Amino acid sequence: MRILIAPNAFKGTLEADHAAQIIAEVLQAKYPQAVLSLCPIADGGDGTCRLLGEVLQWQPHTVVATDARGRNIAATYYYNAACGVACTDVSSASGIRHLSGTDKDVWSASTFGTGQLVADALKKGVQHIMLGLGGSATVDMGLGILQALGLELYDADNQLIQPFSYRWLERIVRLSADNLLPIKKITCLCDVDNLFFGKQGAIPVFAPQKGLQDADMPAFTANAERLFQLFHQLNPSITDQPCFGAAGGIALGLSVFYSVAICSGAAYFFDAVQMEQRVVHSDWIITGEGRYDFQSESGKGCHALLLLAKKHGKRISLISSGSVEMLANTGFDDVYWLPPLDFGVVDVQRKAVEHFYKVVSTI
Repeated sequence: MRILIAPNAFKGTLEADHAAQIIAEVLQAKYPQAVLSLCPIADGGDGTCRLLGEVLQWQPHTVVATDARGRNIAATYYYNAACGVACTDVSSASGIRHLSGTDKDVWSASTFGTGQLVADALKKGVQHIMLGLGGSATVDMGLGILQALGLELYDADNQLIQPFSYRWLERIVRLSADNLLPIKKITCLCDVDNLFFGKQGAIPVFAPQKGLQDADMPAFTANAERLFQLFHQLNPSITDQPCFGAAGGIALGLSVFYSVAICSGAAYFFDAVQMEQRVVHSDWIITGEGRYDFQSESGKGCHALLLLAKKHGKRISLISSGSVEMLANTGFDDVYWLPPLDFGVVDVQRKAVEHFYKVVSTI
């Protein structure tokens, strides 16, 4: 029996490669005759570019950048000098995983640190930048990245706005791209297809997770609409589109100034690792993610893998938390349910690993 072990990340607890190792450890002991193949997956979410860089054996480069609140942090991008391409996860520098509950503040948080990584890669002669958009702590429409690349932001007194200054987003009244660094191409890998504006847009759906209070929703939305008008003045052709809601509108802001390609993170990753061939040569596929829900069927890796498995008539099992009723109607051949975790406890990571071992042992 050939088993393909291909979990996604279990957000906030287990990285995809760690989960794959645990599954392999348990199954190797339980099914010693089985041939195991490990291929942890990503779909544009947190860790996509890290996994992609490792699979493609690109050169990792770690630099000191800033997190979403302006504190120094070690962050990594991967690059291929021969092809002139570099990739990084927005979460590496600007991820919500670096912030505590009291640190979350969408009015002041910034993707500036991600821009620092991009600027460093450009110094190496890179011409193509790839960004994995999952796991961001911001809704700054990419303005932080752009500021790190030379975009100048001015307030009502015509004073230059400094990175991470207090409630910087609502103080912007003018943009100047005169000193913006050139980039030949940017590719954004997305795991959601939301527009930036609207009822299913970035602000109502994702901003509350990043610290936006319900009472501030109208004011924050109005400010975003005002900033969009500033973008429109510089690039009249810019319009909202699917995936602009990912990572707080990063692809939207970048598209004002650069040539940006938006790709399904799952499709791009699966093509890079030749996932369909791996599925064809497997008898049983085991995948999983932290919580399988309605968003999972809008470009997430586990659902993309389910479609491939069904296409080739392969058995596929899912490990996940979420609604028992929904999990029972996903189309997977087997579902192994993870109990919910209390993320308020200090040892949540240890408990997550314990729960995961227990669930995998029932496969």
